[in-house]
Formats: sequence, structure tokens, C-alpha cells
Amino acid sequence: MDKRRDLEHAAEEIEQLFADLWQVFPFSRGARRGFRPQLDCYRTEANVVVLAELPGVDPESIQLVAGSRGLVIAGVRRRPDEGGHYRQMEIAYGPFQRQVTWDDEVDPEQATASYTRGMLQISLPLAPERIRQERVEIHVRMVTG
Repeated sequence: MDKRRDLEHAAEEIEQLFADLWQVFPFSRGARRGFRPQLDCYRTEANVVVLAELPGVDPESIQLVAGSRGLVIAGVRRRPDEGGHYRQMEIAYGPFQRQVTWDDEVDPEQATASYTRGMLQISLPLAPERIRQERVEIHVRMVTG
């Protein structure tokens, strides 16, 4: 089981590396892949915390599905409909999906999420024992200020 998880993690890292390379090299201009939010994931004493940069994303469009060892964040960042002709386009828009996995088991039933100033924070409490629930939807709470 650990070897399979290691292979899945390596495949995710390779996919992320290629996605990052498409954003950097000049030959990639015109071949953009769309919006790909940046993520941080860390463990505290009591939680696994995931931070996602989602500026310009309507919190109502964010979908979160959590399991005991992973999380999927999906949504769409829509281009504003200004009706003008673009002279330059550098901001990425469109649908996105990111997956995060970790080694510690969490309790997805107790997960919370908040969205403040374009930053999504998901806190998943560490599980005291093995969790049987596979997937749980987490609702995002909008925080003003």
C-alpha cells in the first residue's frame, strides 16, 4: 500500500513539474493550461491545514471533497465580461482542480473551510483512529474583513 501511495505521489509531483514548466518557458506562450492555484499543506499538532490562493474565485463555485488521506479542490475562475478587445492577456482563467495527499489520517467529517481575501484555508483534524468514511463534502464559509 505504501509503494502505491509513493507512486501516486511521484506521479502528482511530475504532473505539477510539467505544469509549472509550461508557465515558465517561452515556447509555452499561447499553449496556456488555464488557472492553476498555488497550494501549501502543513501539519500542526491537531490538524492538517491546506491553504490555496484563489483570487477572483467566487467562493460559491469552490468544491471540496475530503477523504482520510487526501483532498480535492475544484472550481472555476471566470474572466470578467468587460466587452472590450484585449491587447494583453496574462491572467489565467478557467476551471481548475488540485489534489493534495498526506500521510496522517484525518477526520473529514470535522473539516472546516474559510475563504478570506482570495485565500482558502481548510483545516482537517487529525483522526484519533482509522476513519472508514472515504469522501466528504466541505462547505466554504465566507469571511469578511
